[in-house]
Parts: sequence; C-alpha cells; structure tokens
Amino acid sequence: MFFGLCLAALVLVADQISKYYILNEVLEDRAMIIYTSWFNLVKAWNTGVSFSMFNDMGAWGAFLLSVLALSIIGFLVMWLKKEPSRLVQAALGFIIGGAIGNLIDRIRLGAVFDFLDFHIADAHWPAFNVADSFICIGAIIIIVHSLFNKEKSVI
Repeated sequence: MFFGLCLAALVLVADQISKYYILNEVLEDRAMIIYTSWFNLVKAWNTGVSFSMFNDMGAWGAFLLSVLALSIIGFLVMWLKKEPSRLVQAALGFIIGGAIGNLIDRIRLGAVFDFLDFHIADAHWPAFNVADSFICIGAIIIIVHSLFNKEKSVI
C-alpha cells in the first residue's frame, strides 16, 4: 500500500506544480500559446467531468462531483490496501493521485484547469492535464493487467 500511496503523492505534486506553473508563469493573461502544428497550451476550465460532460451543473454540480470523487478515491484506497500486485498498486496510485489533484482544483478553483491541447488541423482532442494523463495510464495498466493476469482479483 505504501508504494501506491507514494506514487499517488508524486502524481499529486507533479499535477499541482504543473497547473500552477502553466497557469501563472507560462500562460499568465494569454488564452493560448501555439507551439507546433499539432500542440498548444490553452487555458481551459472544466466544471464537469471527462470531456466536459455535465459542465452546465454550476456550483451544485461541483459539489456533487466532489462527493463522487471522494467516494471513488475511498474505494480505490481500500482496493490498494488489499492489492498484492505491485503493478496494480502503481496503477491505483496513479489514479488516486490524479483524482485528488483534480478534486483539489474543483474545491479550490470551482473547476479543473486543463492546458494540454493536441490536435490535427482543426480537429482538437479535449484539453487535459497531468492528473488526467496519469488517471488514463493507471486505468490502461489495470485493464491490460486484468486481461492477461490469470490470478483472481482482490475486488
């Protein structure tokens, strides 16, 4: 469990530092910086969940999403406590750290700050952040592990 929690703490710190630095030092008063023909830094505020779903729920939505996030984090910590696989512990740490990072934004700022914008011509992938990246990496590891691991799951 300690291993997963240490990774969660590292992800949380990397997420919060990157958000602070991009928002306050890099973008400052600009809405976007174009770096390449396929990548920009943008100032995007997500009051909803993934891909801006439920963005129109206001303060009540932020509260409900925060409660939901806390519940999921609690479930993941209980899973982490019982998980024997170091790989799955790492994946859970990634997800927990990312979820806490986005939860801090939602509570502190009222929305999650997203800034990574990848695109092909005018087709943009929804903006995301470091926390989102680690949540996706952790989820992929768990899915692949569950597909190829013959041992019984702890949950």
